[in-house]
Order: sequence, then structure tokens, then C-alpha cells
Amino acid sequence: MQQSINPATGKVVKTYERHTKEGIVSIINSVDKTWHHWRSTSFMFRSQLMHNLSSILKSKKEELALVMAKEMGKVKNEGLAEIEKCAWVCEYYATNAESFLENEPISTEATKSFVAYQPIGTILGVMPWNFPFWQVFRFAAPTIMAGNTAVLKHASNVPGCSLAIEELFREAGFPENVFRSLLIGSDLVENVIKHKAIKAVSLTGSTPAGKSVAAIAGGELKKCVLELGGSDPYLILKDADLENAAKICASARLLNAGQSCIGAKRFIVVDEVYPQFLEHFTHEMIAAYYGDPFDEESTMGPMARKDLRDELHQQVISSIEKGAEVIVGGEIPHRKGAYYPPTILENVKPGMPAYDEELFGPVAAVIRVKDEKEAIKVANDTVFGLGAAVFTSDKKRGENIAEMHLEAGACFVNDFVKSDPRLPFGGIKTSGFGRELSVQGIKEFMNTKTVVVK
Repeated sequence: MQQSINPATGKVVKTYERHTKEGIVSIINSVDKTWHHWRSTSFMFRSQLMHNLSSILKSKKEELALVMAKEMGKVKNEGLAEIEKCAWVCEYYATNAESFLENEPISTEATKSFVAYQPIGTILGVMPWNFPFWQVFRFAAPTIMAGNTAVLKHASNVPGCSLAIEELFREAGFPENVFRSLLIGSDLVENVIKHKAIKAVSLTGSTPAGKSVAAIAGGELKKCVLELGGSDPYLILKDADLENAAKICASARLLNAGQSCIGAKRFIVVDEVYPQFLEHFTHEMIAAYYGDPFDEESTMGPMARKDLRDELHQQVISSIEKGAEVIVGGEIPHRKGAYYPPTILENVKPGMPAYDEELFGPVAAVIRVKDEKEAIKVANDTVFGLGAAVFTSDKKRGENIAEMHLEAGACFVNDFVKSDPRLPFGGIKTSGFGRELSVQGIKEFMNTKTVVVK
């Protein structure tokens, strides 16, 4: 049995039957059988269905946002924005997939030589609960437009979202077994990866989960794309617009109740402007209203599960015990649900969880540094490398720092890190490997085939 539990109330939303081992094999075999037909369909045909899917997402965004609110606590406005973004990625690949995958002529001594991109089969998506629609569509839209088929192992606390996505594909007119959901626990993922019809794996999740999946996939010589944890640094330089930077930083830290791999985690502030920035930042964090995700006034809902909230709190307590100081928050509120308040820790040093680990919740680690050089050094002093941002009025200098000095897969200047269908997305170091989105993303699960005619 699999349950979805409302994190705002602790009450069971619905109970679902998990798929049996026999049922899993049957679904995968059906999806694989469908692939042999789907791969031969035209881009025009796939594009029409993907545009249909985009339209349906837009028409059902209120309903789908409600499912997210019930299962993982996302506030309504963020849920609506997430569904709109899913519709966007569908439209993006419906429009661009064919041109992205056109044959590429290469000049050689042969009469003709070129590179062709061809689908490889059924791809397994192992997806998290924090953006339960976006993470799936980010993987599924390019995968299916490329001529592959997909099966989804979603997080166990969002089965309603998982099944809703499967139904959306059907409603848009896709063949029934182009996209299927598997209601299974993590204990059965290894069996799924090892099934001969599964040709590759895309995982978004924690670094430990990524290591586990990579080891299994590697043992089977199957490709994987991993988007894992992050501890994104945001550098505040002395010439930054401090008031605007503080607003952006607070929004980036509190989005989705702080439960985002690319959420701002560490705020590295040069000494000269540290007091002023901290004052603005504290004001913005305090102004956030965390409450019922169904309340239109709430800017932040509960965390997705109580165990996740308690784990975050333990990281805060451990950091305090090692010398960090609480500016605001830092205490579990006396109310029902998995709530945690916006929290700021300062005097954060190496050896503390707030410095060394990912804080997957609304907790900001503020780090004071001497100058720009030290800010860059501290920013890169992490095992993660997903995103990073720098705030400065000198855009050229900011661009140089972002391009040449920050060790991350996505670096932004005067803005918070975000994914965009038009831009490749992914990390380095223990934040994973491979890329999603843009032209790079759609080519990850293709056979890059060389054809030479003498």
C-alpha cells in the first residue's frame, strides 16, 4: 500500500495499491512494445500531441495545483506557476525537437558523412516530490518528443501526482503505453533498471540516491543523467544593490518552502556591506507568511514531511551547538503539520552542517568574508556544484566571476538560479552529471550515430 499524507494536517489523503512485481514487468514490456511503433511516428504527429498536452495542462492548472498542495504542501500560486512551466516545456519541445535532432552533415573524404540522432528505447525516470509535475515533464517532454518512451518511478509521497501525469498523457491523445507510472517503493528500482527493455535512467534526487542509481546503471552499462543535491552560494559584493539583492535572496531561499536543489543556501557577504545586507535580508525573511497552502495569503507552506522537517531542525541544532547563531527562526512551531519557520543562521563555519551539507528547507546560512577573493573561495568550498549567483552593479565583473570562477553548472548575475527549457540544466561534482533541457537535454538519450557513404 502507498499513502499520500497532507503535510499541513498529517491526515491521509488517499491510499493506493502498489504495483506487484508481475505488474511492473507487464507495464515495462507494454511500454517497450509501444516504443517500436512510437519511434517511427513523425515529429509533426508527436508535436501535435505535445501541444495538446500543453493546452490540457493550462486548462487543468487549478486542479493540478490542488493535488500538489494536498500531497506535498506547495502553496497555490507556486503550484499554478509550476503547471504553467510544464506547459511551456511541452510547447518548447513540440516546436524545436525536430530541428534539434536533424542530421548533421560532416565534411570528410567520403561521398557523404553525417551524424544522425535516433531514439534508444524506454527511459526510466526516478523523480522527487519537491516539484512533482515540473521534474517529470522536464524529463518526459524531450524524451517522448525524441521518439523514446518513458516509465516513471515517482516519490512515494506523491502517488496522486504520478497517476495524474499518466492520465494527462492519455487525455492528450498519446498511445496508452508511451508514458506509464509505476507505484513502487525504492526497493524495486534496481529490478526496474535491470529490466532489458530499460535503456537509460534519469534521476533527480539526493546525492546518495544518485550514487545508488549510478552504481546499478553502471553495472548494467546503461546511461544515466543525474540531477542531485546542491548548496548554492550567493555572493553579495560591496557594490551590489543590497535592498534588491536581499529580496531576491529571500525569495530564492523560501521558494517551495526552501525545498529546492537549486534553492539559494549559502549567502556569502563581503565585510564592507555585511551589516546592511543582513538587515535587509532579515526584514525580507521575517515578512514571509508561512501557513496553510490553501490560504491565498500564504507565501510558504509546510515542508513535505515531518521527518524531513525534523532532519532539517537537527542540522540547525547541530550548527548552533558548533557556534552558529540564530538571527530569526530556528524553532519548530507549536502547530499541526510539518511547518518550519524562515530561519537565518550567521557565524557559519566549516565543520557545521549549515556550511558543509545541503539545507533542504527554509534555512539560510549567512557567511561573512573579507573580500571578493575570499567570497569566491568560500563559494567553491563545497562538494556540490549545481548553481551559484553573484550580485554586483558591475555586470562585466559579475559575468567574469560567473563564467570563470564559480564552480557550478548554472551561474546567474543579479538574479536567482532557475531552470529554463531554453537553457541546459545540471551540475558538477556531487551535484551530478549530464544535462536536461535545451538541445543538450534532448540528445542525452539518443544514439548519436555516425553514417558514412564512400
